[in-house]
Amino acid sequence: MTMFRPEGTLLYTEENQSCISSTEALRQAMSSGRILEGRAVLCDSEHNLVVDLGGLRGLIPRAEGALGIREGTARAIAIISRTGKPVCFQVTDMPRDAAGELHPLLSRRAVQQRCCGQYIAQLRPGQVIPARVTHLEPFGCFADIGCGIVSLIPIDAISVSRISHPADRFHPGQDIFAVVRGTDEQGRVTLGHKELLGTWEENAARFRSGETVAGIIRSAEPYGVFIELAPNLAGLAEPCPGAQPGQHASVYIKSLIPEKMKVKLMIVDIFDPPDSRPAPLEYFVRQGVLKRWKYSPDCAGRSIETVFDPN
Repeated sequence: MTMFRPEGTLLYTEENQSCISSTEALRQAMSSGRILEGRAVLCDSEHNLVVDLGGLRGLIPRAEGALGIREGTARAIAIISRTGKPVCFQVTDMPRDAAGELHPLLSRRAVQQRCCGQYIAQLRPGQVIPARVTHLEPFGCFADIGCGIVSLIPIDAISVSRISHPADRFHPGQDIFAVVRGTDEQGRVTLGHKELLGTWEENAARFRSGETVAGIIRSAEPYGVFIELAPNLAGLAEPCPGAQPGQHASVYIKSLIPEKMKVKLMIVDIFDPPDSRPAPLEYFVRQGVLKRWKYSPDCAGRSIETVFDPN
């Protein structure tokens, strides 16, 4: 199953580069059905993808460009959008033209079929998997979970701390971890993410009353300003005129209250972020299978948890 990684993972590996380094290596890869990667340098008018194979150019015919194209269940954008990006494939033929030039034929669709049958169909709720962010929409983050097969992380599943847009947490091309929430009737996988970013207690343990730390303003309300200290931990400060979501702040920690899952803060200063790109994520869980994840402390008055396996 380790062969079915997000597209782009194999591209610059020594093994991949070796397999596309010569005609003989490509023939061997074809014989073994090895999954390779190259960069799609062109999508022609008929939606065939031309792939850079070092000294050669391979061709992924339109029908082999993505799972669902041949069946009519996927749109052409699934192919067009790969131009300039890595694509996975297996070599299906090594024909030569009348002049004797080699033109390898490739199939991305065949690799995606294998990925769906041998990997994605075996995923179970609670399983932690690697993924790569492909694009962001106001309602969630789309991520490649293997060989260009994309799944959704809904915005409310990204973190406990509320965000206005997935771009507050992710950027395209970012490697992340996700947890399988379930599979629908069409076999599409839905992902979660906040369960990997730590519980209230795990996050709160990194802070102490009396410290002044950095945070991000997520919401400014008439009754106070919500400031994110970590993706799964936010606190409330008193109202501050001019505070805007997205700004950064220096905040004094007045108290941490586990039984109420609250962090009381006081704003020291507000400033614009030095970098628009979200900070790297710190994961508390990177592998394994979660049966149940409880965010709230045992002493808290209310329980916040995700149950993946009720048994």
